[in-house]
Order: sequence, then structure tokens, then C-alpha cells
Amino acid sequence: MEDVTSGLKDLSLGQVPVYLLKTKSSPTDAYEDYFKELDNGKYKPIFVPVLDHMFREDTLRTLRRSAERFAFASGSEADARRKATNNPAKKYGGIIFTSQRAVDAFATVVAKLDPTKIDALFDKDMPLYVVGPATANGVKALGLPCPVYGQHTGNGEALAEFILEWHMTMPRDVTHLDGRKLPLLFLVGEQRRDIIPRTLQSENLPYHQQIQVLEVIVYETGEMATFEEDFASLIRAAKVAKVKEQWVVVFSPQGCEAMLNALGWLDSKSASFSEGLREVMSGPMKTRVATIGPTTRDFLRQELGFDPDVCARQPTPEGVGEGMRESGEE
Repeated sequence: MEDVTSGLKDLSLGQVPVYLLKTKSSPTDAYEDYFKELDNGKYKPIFVPVLDHMFREDTLRTLRRSAERFAFASGSEADARRKATNNPAKKYGGIIFTSQRAVDAFATVVAKLDPTKIDALFDKDMPLYVVGPATANGVKALGLPCPVYGQHTGNGEALAEFILEWHMTMPRDVTHLDGRKLPLLFLVGEQRRDIIPRTLQSENLPYHQQIQVLEVIVYETGEMATFEEDFASLIRAAKVAKVKEQWVVVFSPQGCEAMLNALGWLDSKSASFSEGLREVMSGPMKTRVATIGPTTRDFLRQELGFDPDVCARQPTPEGVGEGMRESGEE
């Protein structure tokens, strides 16, 4: 694994490190792109992975077999056995991605398919729904012939509302098969919110607007065993480099306790934040913390007694950057 402190070695004079407590998205990361350009290169984005993701290989093998049997394409004839059991070849009317990890997991499925058959295995009109531009970039990089929708949405609730509206406008031969509305495949981790399936399948909707969602768990998530040690090493390296100002951007409740402990701000007896320790351990180096949204902010407040300096109004690079700027003006 790459040394997390390497990002500080080419730090320009006066540049402010921004520690992004997440795994870097591929092929590009919107947060890296944004902070590199913000305020004429004032900030230096540095990634510190918090979560360890493990793919469910058995599930991904099943998805690959399904794809090879035209679960995502309507142009194939179901064989006699499947017709007899009322199980036509095409199973899904679209796929939903709300995390980079789900995209990475599905990428392993696509990589094992015959590249000369991709266009036949995926309908060119089948929608791929995504949350935000980062996930959209990852899905587009899969090289599928399908359209990608939802990059303008910033969370699951907004995506669900968009899907309800957009799905109604799609041709019937895309969303239905043999008169039956096809479900959407939702690729998820074992820890997820249910806002999308709950919204799309709500009994409050007219029956013709309801969309069945089949959730398939393709990865599991846990806190990375080395995170606290890696982050503590980074903070020590920043002190050696005489960094005067730095930001920590937190993306989920997982890793919050380890983050505060690595900073030296956590009281060992009460297991909660100590303002006195923050002043002592920070010294001349000013360290401020921003959260991606209210869920993580509330966890820090309620569980650890820490009120972050910034809570982004929108869970986007721009939302975090605007909050940081406003905090600096206070």
C-alpha cells in the first residue's frame, strides 16, 4: 500500500492539506479535481482510506452468468424451458448505482464477459441510474452501450424521485416485457439506506407508477484496520513539515472515533472529545474538520461530543469547499 504521508512530500509553501477520509474514486475523483483547482491551488488533496471493501464473489459470478444469459438484453429468445416456467431471458429494466464500490464490483463482472458480445448483452436503451457525477464517471468507464442518468442528483432521495419521473417517459419496450414491468437491479453494500426501494415501491403511489427494486449485495464494508495508524502518521508528518493549517473531510460515521483519537483529541477515560486536548495536541497547527453531511455531523455530536467546524450543505465537492471558505471568513 502507498505511504499515506507521501502526499505531504511535494507540498508547496503555504499550501493547505485537505485530508479526504475516503478511497479515491476511479477513473477520476471529483474531490481531487475540485480541490486541486480551488483558489488557485491553495489546497492539496490527500486521500486516507477509511473503509475496507470486500466483494461478494459468489454474487458477482451469478451476475456474470445472468448477463451471459441475456438478463440485461431483450433481443434474445428465451429457450423452451424458460418459456415453460414463465421466466423470459430479460430480467431487468435498468441498474441503479449509488456508490463507487458497487461500480467497482460490477466492473469485475463486465471484465469477464466476452468484449465482442457486450453490445448484444446490454440493451442500448436500458438506463443506468447513478447518484452524482463521480459515480456517473465510473459507470461510463464500464464501456457499456447503455445511457447513464442521474448524475445531477446528490443523494438517494433525489435519485429516487428522478427515477420515478424519468422511468415514466421511457419506451414501453425498455421498461416492460410481455406486458410486465421489469424490476430495477440495485447493486448495494450490506450497509445501506432503504430510501430508493422504499420510494420506488411506495404503496402511496398509483400502481402503474410503482417500480419493483431487486437489491443485490455485491460488497461488504468494514473499517480498515490500519486507518487510525495511517492517519496518525500523516498528522505527525504534517507537524514535521511545519504545516500551519489543514482540513479533515469526513464522509461517514465509520472511522470518526479513530480519526479523533489519531488527532489526539479523544479523552481516553470518557471516550469523548476534549477541547483541552485539541488545543494542546494541535499546537501552532490549525486543524479543522468538515463533514459531508448531517448524518456524520450528528454522529460526531451525539456519540463523541465533537461539533465539526463545517457541515456541507450539499454532499458534493462544491458543498464542502463553500463551507470551508465560509468558515475561513468567520
